[in-house]
Amino acid sequence: MDHQDAFRALDRQECLRLLAKVPVGRVVYTRQALPAVLPINFSLDADANVLLRTSPDSELVRAVDGFVVAFEADEYDAATRSGWSVIVTGPATVVRDPAELERLSEAAPASWMPLQESVIVRIEAELVTGRELKGTPGNG
Repeated sequence: MDHQDAFRALDRQECLRLLAKVPVGRVVYTRQALPAVLPINFSLDADANVLLRTSPDSELVRAVDGFVVAFEADEYDAATRSGWSVIVTGPATVVRDPAELERLSEAAPASWMPLQESVIVRIEAELVTGRELKGTPGNG
């Protein structure tokens, strides 16, 4: 297989279709001027934005509210050396508008952590990129 055939860029619609298949991704943000990555469960809203549910006083909320972040999710098969990766980049905000909260409450994921209170963080899908790696034979 030619190197060019092993790799394929994905369009926005394909990226969103793949994102909807997996329950966990990673938020990439800045913490004390350094890059930080946090695995978290997520969902997509009807506008293709990434939704997270977390504690209102979490470090994540303080670090991302009002800032541009990246969100990455992927799926790989080590045996076939194939898979895909999608990155969503855009501003993250805590949803505070009551009408928006009501609209998004069904679409937002349940937190995997036990929470007394929760907020919904929305990452606007301003830039959505992805790539697929098709299986390549191993070297031994």
